[in-house]
Amino acid sequence: MAAGKYKQGRWSLDDLFPGFNSPEIEEALNQVETKLQAIEAFRPQLLPEFSIQTFLELLQEYEELTQLIARLYAFSSLSFAADTQDQTAQTALARIQQLAAETHNRTLFFELWWKGLEDELARRLQDASGDFSYWLEALRLERPFTLSEAEERVINLKNVNGPAALMTLLSTITDRYTFTLKIDGEEKQLTRDELSVFFRHPDPEIREASYKELFRVYEADKPVLGQIYQYRVRDWKTENVNLRGYSMPVSVRNLANDVPDEVVDLLLSVCRSNTAVFQRYFRLKAKWLGLEKLRRFDIYAPVVKTEKRYDFDQAVQLVLTSFSRFEPQVAKMAERVFTEHHLDSEVRAGKRGGAFCATVTPHLTPWVLQSFNGRPDDVATLAHELGHAVHSMMAAHHVALTQHPSLPLAETASTFGEMLVIDRLLDEDPDPETRRDLLFRQMDTNYATIMRQAYFAIFEQDAHEQIKAGATIDELSAVYSQNLAEQFGDAVEVAEIFNLEWLVIPHIYHVPFYVYAYAFGQLLVLSLYQQYLEDGQGFKPRYLALLAAGGSDSPVRILERAGIDIYSREFWQGGFDLLQAAVGQLESLEVSQLAID
Repeated sequence: MAAGKYKQGRWSLDDLFPGFNSPEIEEALNQVETKLQAIEAFRPQLLPEFSIQTFLELLQEYEELTQLIARLYAFSSLSFAADTQDQTAQTALARIQQLAAETHNRTLFFELWWKGLEDELARRLQDASGDFSYWLEALRLERPFTLSEAEERVINLKNVNGPAALMTLLSTITDRYTFTLKIDGEEKQLTRDELSVFFRHPDPEIREASYKELFRVYEADKPVLGQIYQYRVRDWKTENVNLRGYSMPVSVRNLANDVPDEVVDLLLSVCRSNTAVFQRYFRLKAKWLGLEKLRRFDIYAPVVKTEKRYDFDQAVQLVLTSFSRFEPQVAKMAERVFTEHHLDSEVRAGKRGGAFCATVTPHLTPWVLQSFNGRPDDVATLAHELGHAVHSMMAAHHVALTQHPSLPLAETASTFGEMLVIDRLLDEDPDPETRRDLLFRQMDTNYATIMRQAYFAIFEQDAHEQIKAGATIDELSAVYSQNLAEQFGDAVEVAEIFNLEWLVIPHIYHVPFYVYAYAFGQLLVLSLYQQYLEDGQGFKPRYLALLAAGGSDSPVRILERAGIDIYSREFWQGGFDLLQAAVGQLESLEVSQLAID
């Protein structure tokens, strides 16, 4: 690859639409109406003697409508993510959300008819449905929680101007936040992504100041943000527990993921029983940092004083060559994101924080958003999001309704890609300080992805119960304080300001109970990566088949084919056993270093 080939910049959305006022937008909107009328014409034919051929025609129309809506929604939502202060994008997104709700209402009769079919007829039609089969199976899992058509229509319309509008408002509020931090005597105005760089700064005073600045800004809006979260939680309970009859708030996400409640309970239980693994690590890290006890401000502190930096081209080359060494087709797929200008890597005010990969339709290369600052973490994030893109492209032979993997499997390729890059750096960087920093960063990442996310999910469970009982915002902060105390024990000193941390976690607002998927995915990938190290060539076909399955089958069955039993406590414990061994390696490194010194 030629040096300087890859330049940091904005993405292009031209593969979706040229612009908000383009005739292509209006044409797509007209096609939505045409497709809707075609689907509605099938309604009188939904009889017990419904033919397989007619059923397949209806599925094809539904799939084409799904792709049209996905393209329109992606154009507005990606435009909004690129600039959350863009009023045109805000308006367009609200318009498309309304259209999507109305479209769902007008096609709702099909889903309700399908869920209500007798089992024998449903099996006959499903057996003939090809790649739609699992989507149809998953719909029928929702039968016990489905309301009447009139009720479902009301809920769809309510959601547009209720939770969806509330989440757009939340993004608009928080994405305009700016943070002030004094660096080398100069005050800098920073976005949240830029501020987060300093959580890993070598200077403990700067780390502390950056966290305090984060919470200062969020605390100013605590009454507003806290109320938004409370309304979100109340709406979630009212619709899903009171009206639909789910046993617990988390069960809604579990069913959407097609992961049984008992598996999620097992996952969180194993995480809670292994807090000592990371507490042991934090005590070790305190020694390396020369501290009597690690402070929460120091969780992600580097163990060496130097900070490795990568320019954008160097980072891309590193990720792509790491992917290529594993499997050339994986690198070729990832490179499509760059050649088709589907990456937004600029750092700028107003841009949505964090990073994500957006899959729109099977035939379109996914779009990736990241604010690249040149840190090793940014290289890992780039690998992570490109892994998501590869996962989507591996599953692009499926229809749009079965391309997307369920949330717990959605982190597989992304986390695996990160591990490929980190191992490459460990193998090739000659600087012992850089290698040491990478080893500690790897454990930092495991903490952030497993234990931190598991305890976010535990907090969500507690918060939903507390809000049902009428908890105030301050009482929720007290619940979060207890959560931190259990997680860190006496290994970490936690300042009181971290009781507000729950306010700054976007996922608990936008996608309740999403977060456990990170812990699920990381522990899963630890197992898969160990298989790769032990049996590289034999492992690859199983792994690539897992990615290629996308969302065309249940996670339980997909993983069974890969030789993994997620009902087994031993499986989940195996991930923590690997982490215990990793901490032991770091302790050996400490002994070796002391001997050298």
